[in-house]
Amino acid sequence: MAQAKQLEGDEDVQVSLEFHANALTDYLARGEAQARDLPIRGPVRYTSAGSLHADIVDAYTQFGCYIFEGLVGSEEIKRLKSNIKELLDRAPVGRGEPLDAQGEPAYGTEFTVPVYHFIEPLSDPWGGTQLLNGRHPTKMAQPKPGQGSPKQVVHLMSGMCQTMPAGLELYGHPDLLAIAAAVNGDDFVPYNDATFVKLPYLGGSVSWHQDGVTHWDAENWDAGIHGFNFQAQLYPCTTRNCLWVVPGTHKLGKLDIKKMVEDNAGSEQLPGAIPLVCQPGDVTMVNRQMLHASFANSSPDPRISLTFGFHRRSSVLGAKGALSQRNSEVYDEQRIFKRSAVIAVAIDARRQRYPDEAAYCYKPFSGLESRYRFNQENVEAVIKNYNLLDLSI
Repeated sequence: MAQAKQLEGDEDVQVSLEFHANALTDYLARGEAQARDLPIRGPVRYTSAGSLHADIVDAYTQFGCYIFEGLVGSEEIKRLKSNIKELLDRAPVGRGEPLDAQGEPAYGTEFTVPVYHFIEPLSDPWGGTQLLNGRHPTKMAQPKPGQGSPKQVVHLMSGMCQTMPAGLELYGHPDLLAIAAAVNGDDFVPYNDATFVKLPYLGGSVSWHQDGVTHWDAENWDAGIHGFNFQAQLYPCTTRNCLWVVPGTHKLGKLDIKKMVEDNAGSEQLPGAIPLVCQPGDVTMVNRQMLHASFANSSPDPRISLTFGFHRRSSVLGAKGALSQRNSEVYDEQRIFKRSAVIAVAIDARRQRYPDEAAYCYKPFSGLESRYRFNQENVEAVIKNYNLLDLSI
């Protein structure tokens, strides 16, 4: 079965899936009720001077998250969904396989970093392992998939700026970049990107974790030192398939997550967590130090989340990379400039797609715009394999 076809769901669901869904029902309702009481959602708003509205900045600072409602327009969402469908249609049939479901050569072999990351349906690939610096210390519940389910499904897709024309354009979205500047300064720099794919009745979980790795013991540690992630949502995010967060935990330092789960009778249903329920076009913003997770998708609803983050320049400059061997060197000015050039090209790609929209002015590349146009030369020089230069801390 093609990966894109699985977006439509499957009625063949076994009892273990129903048990998983039923076991979460009360927890989901409590979390949703708690979320309604927090001032963490609304359209993007600016002051008369053009700054991000203080109410939004204050809410993000206090709670560690915000949901920008309707930030990405419906036509752009339609274009992004079309790009995603093409990627899933052309995905390998499984890990390491050379062909897609149509028997054609699978997409993505021209890139150094694999585009597709596969997991077993409904599994937790990182929980309780030493992967990603061991930052997922506990394992989530892994329901048994329904009869006839594929052996493996796509969990992540990397490199949205080189695999999706609409992904590159989204990366240059003026509101998203303005928000990044408001939080991390005008000289903000990129982190990385990954598209999370949670197919109906098949999507895996991501166990409780904090994203930050490098700066927990830094003398200048504060709640924003590890940056943040955006997630642009292409489908409705329900309590059953969405990201869950524990508000305020971004200010508490590195948590003993394993003990938190043990103290909760070993249950993954941690108290105080809320769901980030969204509609298509909503964009969540989550502090990377926030405790967060997502449950296995034992629901009929897909979630596709285009995830990409930004840092303060001061957090990255001189830091040693984390999260993968590939990114373990020290980040100097040249490395930061090369990775940040993707933003400049993305801004021009968006300008060409949406000529009536006011383009964002990215201060580190002010005056260099003509050198970083979206053209074939820069696709080869800047965009292709850009994720080898990700700035992961």
